[in-house]
Amino acid sequence: MAYDIAVLKGDGIGPEVMDEALRVLNELGTPALAFVEYPCGAGCYLEQGDPLPEATVEGCRQADAVLLGAMGLPHVRWPDGTEMRPQVDLRFQLDLYAGVRPIYLYAAAHTPLKGLEAGDIDFVILRENVEGLFASMNGGIQLRGEVAVDSMVITRTGTERVVRYAFELARQRGRTPMKVTCVDKANVFRSMAFFRSVYDEVAADYPDVERDYAYIDALSMYLVQQPAGYDVLVTENMYGDIISDLAAGLVGGLGLAPSGDIGEDAAVFQPSHGTAPDIAGQGKANPVAM
Repeated sequence: MAYDIAVLKGDGIGPEVMDEALRVLNELGTPALAFVEYPCGAGCYLEQGDPLPEATVEGCRQADAVLLGAMGLPHVRWPDGTEMRPQVDLRFQLDLYAGVRPIYLYAAAHTPLKGLEAGDIDFVILRENVEGLFASMNGGIQLRGEVAVDSMVITRTGTERVVRYAFELARQRGRTPMKVTCVDKANVFRSMAFFRSVYDEVAADYPDVERDYAYIDALSMYLVQQPAGYDVLVTENMYGDIISDLAAGLVGGLGLAPSGDIGEDAAVFQPSHGTAPDIAGQGKANPVAM
């Protein structure tokens, strides 16, 4: 039996890194995979007037998994000035609540940090993927060109399931010690204090896994100073978006940083990098993250 894989090649360097990934998968030959390509991205918007057609969403919903290339182009924007972001819209439509970003140092030459060897950096950033500041994505407001407001949304259900995913992942990784770091700004924001309180409730079910806490600003320093000290980090959507890029820089850049968006009934796998239209079609893009 073949697994059905939806393929969304995307924009810029997306198609060329996707082609390399498909070539590798076809060469491996097992398990049996059946690839079906669907239109999506800024280029799709220019051609069809929709960056994420409903037929594409349905194809992804029915597939066993989705491979997604980089999406968006700087010059293709909505009237409010924001870029096309079909990959984010897809997360919401498929309820892909767990953004999984593995950070692993494959070779010492890849890191800007001295004294590290391959494997010395090995942690996973788990980003809540459908709430937080991104929940305001289509609902922010701008008043008379003077004030703009976006809201951060944290729910018990959303936080509980991503934190539980983090603790289960720590158990699967089986490191010594197993540890889940709650990354927040609980000293300032009520929403983040709530996030931490739900983290503590879930953590009580995992006495074998060490609890750890870090404020987002301090963590940005700690990751550079002591990256080997982390196992699994769980955080809000925007915070995870930012520290994932910082962490990728520790192991060679976004070209070596894969990403998975996981839900109960669907999963999307993609590189962490953008579309890099300035080098598209030149054979310069690193396909490893794909």
